[in-house]
Amino acid sequence: MNQIVSQLVNYAYGTWRYRWYGALVAWLVCLGGWTWLHFQPNIYRATAQVYVDTDTILRPLLAGMVVQPNIQNKVDLVTRVLLSRPNLEKVARSTDLDLRARTPEEMDRLLLKLEQRIDIRGTHRDNFYTISYIDRDPGTAKNVVQTLLNSLVENTLGAGRVDSRAAQHFLDQQIELYEQKLNADDDRLRDFKQKHVGMMPQQGKDYYNRLQDATAQLNDAKLQLDEAQRTADALRKELSGDEPTFGIMSETGAGGGPLDARINALQSRLDDLLLQYTPQHPDVIAVKQQIKQLKEQRRKELTRLAAAGAVGAISENPVYQQLKISLSQTQAKVAGLRVKVQAYQKRVDYLKKMVNTIPAVEAQLARLNRDYAVTRSQYNDLIKRREQARMSQQAEQHSDDVKFKIIDPPFVASKPVAPKRMLLASAILVGGLGAGFGFAFFLSQLKPTFNDRRLLRRVTGFPVLGTVGTVFRGRALTRRRLDAAALALTVLLLVGLYLGGVALMVLKTGAS
Repeated sequence: MNQIVSQLVNYAYGTWRYRWYGALVAWLVCLGGWTWLHFQPNIYRATAQVYVDTDTILRPLLAGMVVQPNIQNKVDLVTRVLLSRPNLEKVARSTDLDLRARTPEEMDRLLLKLEQRIDIRGTHRDNFYTISYIDRDPGTAKNVVQTLLNSLVENTLGAGRVDSRAAQHFLDQQIELYEQKLNADDDRLRDFKQKHVGMMPQQGKDYYNRLQDATAQLNDAKLQLDEAQRTADALRKELSGDEPTFGIMSETGAGGGPLDARINALQSRLDDLLLQYTPQHPDVIAVKQQIKQLKEQRRKELTRLAAAGAVGAISENPVYQQLKISLSQTQAKVAGLRVKVQAYQKRVDYLKKMVNTIPAVEAQLARLNRDYAVTRSQYNDLIKRREQARMSQQAEQHSDDVKFKIIDPPFVASKPVAPKRMLLASAILVGGLGAGFGFAFFLSQLKPTFNDRRLLRRVTGFPVLGTVGTVFRGRALTRRRLDAAALALTVLLLVGLYLGGVALMVLKTGAS
């Protein structure tokens, strides 16, 4: 500890030897720094605060009907665009800052400095944005902030309109292209249908369904034709007398003889027996035999009556006339069914013949319809989106979805924000005193001396037999004291000069 103290004392004595050199350096540094500070221009800050109101009553009312852009993202994008080079060039031309640059290199430096001095701050929570700019000219600083504020409003409002117009233009182009494609698909589909008439699916039924229906219709027509032919054959038999069923004429000319009554009774009994027994049952076989014998007897009776001149009476019988009418109708029905069977047969034969052609045509038609449906769906969707874009543009123009409220217009404070003259003056004073002390210490290290015999003995390694002190008296003591007082006065004068400058700056700031 004693060694450290003695070393510090030795440094202090050495520095004291070059005190006037240090004072001179301190004065030079302080005067030079204060002179530099005096000629530094004042820097003023212009600020403006704006509130972006994105709430509108139409937004919830038009939800789902129009395309609602993200207003917050749009504002954020515009604030970034404000610092782009084209916008900075526009600001420089609007505020005549470009007159300070004469060459492209100077213009680049001017734009870089302009970007560094512009400060845009905003909060997403409350949508408050602050725009500030610093410049040595208060008017220029205010003009720059005003220009930036105007650009923020114009670009934000114009961005939505430009986007809407671009979207509508793009949709119009796409609609025109899809309309041409839709017309081409219409023509292609029409030509295909005209070329393959008769091969198109009917009522949503494909080839195999049509073949199945045609086959079923043919089988049904054949069945009806067979039934009609059987009916006609039965009627012919009735009329020819092979198996007459319209009654046996009595000798008096009355219809409905006893043979018919017995045959009808046996027929009813046969029906009842068949409900209970099989056709091989003895009772059923016996009843059938009796009915057969009675019919044979009735036939012989009719033959006898016809030979005896009773045929005219039979032909005048209403039952006989009704049978003739039924036979004619049945024969007409048979003829119609034959035509129908032939038509169905031709249809079935045609479909079977086109087994490899019609399915291919149907598959190609399905592809054409599918392509047409996709094109038409896209076309309708584009039409719908274009209408949404138009409605969105109209909503933006009439709803004012973004409102800018100027909270604080561009304002420049009378007090400059830079340079911090009082702080810099104090720093120059401290730096000057430190520089003077450092220079004196540096000189003492160039020419070191020993002021302590212990330090001398430790450094040289030789024993020190004794020391001789200096006693100042008379003029020497007075001169020494005057020297110390002059040094103190020099330092105090430097400090006083600093305080005077500070007081002057305070008075100037208060006056302004």
